[in-house]
Amino acid sequence: MEYVNVALDAMGGDNAPGEIVKGAVNAAKKKEQLKITLVGREEDIKRELDSCGDYPADRISICHASEIIEMGEPPVDAIRKKKDSSIVKGLRLVRDGECDAFVTAGSTGAALAGGQLLVGRINGIERSPLAPIMPSAKGPVLLIDCGANMDPKPSQLVQFAQMGSIYMSNMTGNINPRVALLNVGTEEEKGNALVKETFPLLKECRGINFIGNIEARDVPAGVADVVVCDAFSGNVLLKTYEGVASVLLHSIKDTLMSSLKTKIGALLIKGSLKSMMGKFDASRYGGAPMLGLKGLVVKAHGNSKAVEIENACIQCIDFKEKRVTEQFTTGVDLKERQGKKAEN
Repeated sequence: MEYVNVALDAMGGDNAPGEIVKGAVNAAKKKEQLKITLVGREEDIKRELDSCGDYPADRISICHASEIIEMGEPPVDAIRKKKDSSIVKGLRLVRDGECDAFVTAGSTGAALAGGQLLVGRINGIERSPLAPIMPSAKGPVLLIDCGANMDPKPSQLVQFAQMGSIYMSNMTGNINPRVALLNVGTEEEKGNALVKETFPLLKECRGINFIGNIEARDVPAGVADVVVCDAFSGNVLLKTYEGVASVLLHSIKDTLMSSLKTKIGALLIKGSLKSMMGKFDASRYGGAPMLGLKGLVVKAHGNSKAVEIENACIQCIDFKEKRVTEQFTTGVDLKERQGKKAEN
């Protein structure tokens, strides 16, 4: 059996190390081809493993890291100064080929900076976007970018579209995902300078199913499978999405528990309601990968519980087995290739 080796930051996130270790154990139990290296303070990790009871010890190991990069630290400085941190050591395991992927619920900035500095981008990829999968009425939607590149160039958005299309084809089985550009209107002439310059490039781009502009309200409706945007717009969309979902969920629960009549009604529709809620549960999709790097780096939510960590580790299996990184080198208009075309 060919194993998929995942380095997991045991010290990152609001619920570390308890929920992180629990998620690792659950993932290893569920997937026999998964090996997990827990990176962090060995004593703390061992204590959490002991509390998990029986676990596959032959597929879960520990890499001691004495330091932790906190959320508020300047990312680049932290990566350079805290060389014995769980994030730095985990990224080095990927860079050195000892692990296939690195998963962290810790500092987003440090993960992004470390991914670029330590793992490195694929030659010809201009920028590496952060690409979470979100639920919609028609299935999963990939949002690319949501936090890595605030001021991208049009050519970089084209690469995001190509990488997003490849990623969704492999991870969801949708061989022809619909790619759309996030805008303030659906008309081609609308938008800021970045969007106006990007639209014709995507329209002419081969290998993607570009359907044009979409508005933010179209995303939860599932109008597109891949939504391309700059990181500022993407992050605002993502946080609004999460906030509205949280408010609606709490409002539904409060309403159903408000009286005896509604409690009886809730009992009658419990199964259907649970099924509907499951469709909009973002935790089942794992974390957000940084696409375009030489190795896989996955950023999980800072408040991730065991189930999110479990799914983030499991999503690394398909990424390796389907050789997604290798597909980026052939299915994306790389900068080097564009330069050669210009010379000819």
